[in-house]
Amino acid sequence: MPRLVWNVDPVLLHLGPLAIRWYGVLFAVGLLAAYQVSLRSFERAGASAEEPGRLLGYVVAGTVIGARLGHCLVYEPGYYLTHPLQILAVWRGGLASHGGAIGIAFAVWIFARRNGRSALWLLDRVAVGAPAAAACIRVGNFFNSEIVGRPSTVPWAIVFSRLDPLPRHPAMLYEAIAYLGVLVVMLWLERHARLAGRPGALTGVLLVLVFTFRFGIEFLKEPQEAFEARLPLDLGQLLSVPAVVIGAWLLARARRVESTAAAETQI
Repeated sequence: MPRLVWNVDPVLLHLGPLAIRWYGVLFAVGLLAAYQVSLRSFERAGASAEEPGRLLGYVVAGTVIGARLGHCLVYEPGYYLTHPLQILAVWRGGLASHGGAIGIAFAVWIFARRNGRSALWLLDRVAVGAPAAAACIRVGNFFNSEIVGRPSTVPWAIVFSRLDPLPRHPAMLYEAIAYLGVLVVMLWLERHARLAGRPGALTGVLLVLVFTFRFGIEFLKEPQEAFEARLPLDLGQLLSVPAVVIGAWLLARARRVESTAAAETQI
């Protein structure tokens, strides 16, 4: 049966020597979308109007630095440790979502220390909008014809002709759809559930949902590096397990804190 053949140029336009890529545009759109969603969360929590704007710079820096270091030091350490200046060449590609998550957490922690805020409270505000950025970034991967799935005969399989002539699972789009679903869940929980009053709970939900989806979808992906073929699970799955565990711990911690507070109120 006819297959969708994907052969879109990853470069959106050229401005002299500068190439504007779809991935970069979608990365920026994702960050702005996440900021707008998180801004509403800050407003509902009674934060000052300028606080989210000041935090944005920290989060953007943490995302890019963490994602870049995650790719270089986890997926290709041999090359980048012998060519350390190439770590700075972000425009050549190579960002890892697990590293980005760690970078965001570290950036928020720095901001919290400098501003006398609770890091978990801030992370909860960021967590509400984070899936919007993750979904846009995966659509950017689609335009780059990267992070593709394994060959498949499903009716919606796509031929990424810049890669090869085989119909494949559009694994990056599966992730984008999953993250949009997580965004809907996060918005509902923040507005209608009691999690908004439990520091760390929303962050915990985000980690559990996002990285559980990531773990499952990895089964449909092609390995990104050759060494992953020797592993019992691929690297994305191995890195997702501790993220889910941390998320579950945050949820359990939030529940204990609330139970303790309720008991003290009764006393």
